[in-house]
Amino acid sequence: MTPPNGWRADELSAIGDCGEVDIASRRSDGTLRAARTVWIVRHGSAVYVRSVNGTAAAWYHGVRTRHEGELSAGRLHRGVVFVEAGTQVGEGSGLNDALDAAYRGKYRRSAGAVARITADVARATTLRVEPA
Repeated sequence: MTPPNGWRADELSAIGDCGEVDIASRRSDGTLRAARTVWIVRHGSAVYVRSVNGTAAAWYHGVRTRHEGELSAGRLHRGVVFVEAGTQVGEGSGLNDALDAAYRGKYRRSAGAVARITADVARATTLRVEPA
């Protein structure tokens, strides 16, 4: 069954089970930029990414151009759209805390990196990833 946000259960499992994903954003002319490896977490049936280096990161800046791209997680390859977190009904101030907990749980083996991905500079870049 496909949840309301469009991810199928097998896709959510693939994303949840992989350590890292590759994201390639679309340029204004529609071509793909080079893929970047990022950490991704699930919260319910939604999927989120953050830029560990804040808004200055090249991949994050690229995503903000068209809010479109492609995601690769193991065998899963899917066109996606990026939505500013907190702009949809049901996403509020508690979302960042829930995502921090998800990052800590999934990536606990890398405490230093988790501290960076849960810092305010990264939290400010939280994007929900939806299938295109």
